Amino acid sequence: MMALDLMLAAIVAAGLLLYLVAVLVRPERF
Repeated sequence: MMALDLMLAAIVAAGLLLYLVAVLVRPERF
């Protein structure tokens, strides 16, 4: 169970990081 939670947390963190990078690279779209 702990590994699954860690994987979900890593996926969410990666998604947020990609979203922040997208906002910084293309601010005119947001």
